[in-house]
Amino acid sequence: MASGAGPVSDSEPGACAAKLPAHRVPKPATEPIEVAAPFLQPNQLDGFRIGVTSDRRSSDLIDAFERRGARVVHAPTLRIAHSQQDGPLLDDTRTLIAARPDILLATTGYGVRRWFEVAEADGLGSELTDALADTTILVRGPKARGGIRATGLNDSGMSHSETTASLVDKVLAEYPPGLIVGIQVHGATDEVQLDRLRAVHERVLVVAPYRWIAVDDSDERVYKLVEAICSRQLDCVTFTSAPAVHALFTAAEGMEVYPELIAALQTQVCAAAVGPVTSAPLIAAGIAPIQPTRFRMGALIRLVCEYLEQNMIERVETQNGLVQLRGSIVQVGEERVQLPPTALAIMRALVRARGAVVSRDDLTLSLAADSDDHAMEVSLSRLRQTLGVPGLVATVVKRGYRLNV
Repeated sequence: MASGAGPVSDSEPGACAAKLPAHRVPKPATEPIEVAAPFLQPNQLDGFRIGVTSDRRSSDLIDAFERRGARVVHAPTLRIAHSQQDGPLLDDTRTLIAARPDILLATTGYGVRRWFEVAEADGLGSELTDALADTTILVRGPKARGGIRATGLNDSGMSHSETTASLVDKVLAEYPPGLIVGIQVHGATDEVQLDRLRAVHERVLVVAPYRWIAVDDSDERVYKLVEAICSRQLDCVTFTSAPAVHALFTAAEGMEVYPELIAALQTQVCAAAVGPVTSAPLIAAGIAPIQPTRFRMGALIRLVCEYLEQNMIERVETQNGLVQLRGSIVQVGEERVQLPPTALAIMRALVRARGAVVSRDDLTLSLAADSDDHAMEVSLSRLRQTLGVPGLVATVVKRGYRLNV
């Protein structure tokens, strides 16, 4: 079964067996980035602005959003680093080959593929495959299953919730103690789970085909992303790993705007996480992220598209027709106009007031912190000119401004 094809049963037998025969299957399995669905329209994200924090496969996310009209800000908060010398990975591979583990835990499809590619390049590919031929292979999720099947091996079971913790739960619940356990870890090693295995089993052998590292200070994209979130110049930010969330928080702390970042993500900027592990640090910070029921990139894309369309378009009926604010675009009737940041901030305040008067002071406060009454007046004048709809933004003498509802 292809790893992106749908839910995969976790009912394979395995309890009380230290070893189960691994069956070879020649057909590889990969996860498609998107699912074909009629909901995906070319212009459905017009006006929306989305931040992408991932490094690997970021081009897939960016392309999917841009083809639907979104403006994307790409700022990888972490990047995947392949060791300049694969000596440690090869040493760990030789140790695992010599040990011939009873159980192998595979956590990521990418990690499995890279591990076998490095082994093959060093002439260890066949030895590694042979060493795992009689090993019980357990996978964290469908992507790891696809990586294993691409090597010509097969797995004997999957964790129930696609997390490393639930994979370890499965091992501890279904297999006897005292085994040799190999585990392919992803970019951020979960020492808690490794310690749980070490407390029960004879040996725990770790292989790390890649690691995550923070971007250096010369990459200004992360800082610009933080500023865009804090100033509400983004509608959504996507996260595909928990370390990427922590890295964004760390950058905000370094810029001394952490409270502002959290406040923006709690209110006007939607946080979208690929799964529960990625969601955890967001939830711990008081942020309520959206999360697909299937922890796949394609499902994340679909959810973001649906959520923005259904929840992030603000509408108000006026004397000039229906006004819709979708991201940075205001639509009056059938006409759509792109607004610059200051005009957008004023228009957003007026739309949310739904015809009530908004004072000059409140409109000024809706702009950047260093704005004054004059800057607000200039931005308001430009807003009216950009809209080109006389009377839509009405002046209420000595009180402020409102939409002509």
